[in-house]
Amino acid sequence: MRKTIAFILRQLGLKNVQFAEDGDEAWGIINTGRIDLVLLDWNMPRLSGLSLLERIRKSERHGQLPVIMVTAEAHADHVVTAAQAGVTDYVVKPFSPDTLAKKLHAVCDRCPSLVRLRAGIR
Repeated sequence: MRKTIAFILRQLGLKNVQFAEDGDEAWGIINTGRIDLVLLDWNMPRLSGLSLLERIRKSERHGQLPVIMVTAEAHADHVVTAAQAGVTDYVVKPFSPDTLAKKLHAVCDRCPSLVRLRAGIR
């Protein structure tokens, strides 16, 4: 799925994309680089997507970082839980490239910090 998302993001014009094998690795990347937006899955090893989202939201440095949950967890309880934890948007798998593009555009429109990213998305 990471390869599919990478392909879609590159087709949309985004070139600087980083991936993590699990939530712990993702947290390390977030803390060591300049990250503008996080796409994560609910079901990740070592640190779940929900736990990573909660960690991001509690962080003084990253608390406002836009986060899109991209997951197969479509049950209403999961969506509500993610919303309560502060997710910026939610995409249910399987999804089309157009769906992901629309979500990215919507998030960029709502988040002033993503003006530069928005300019790069086709």
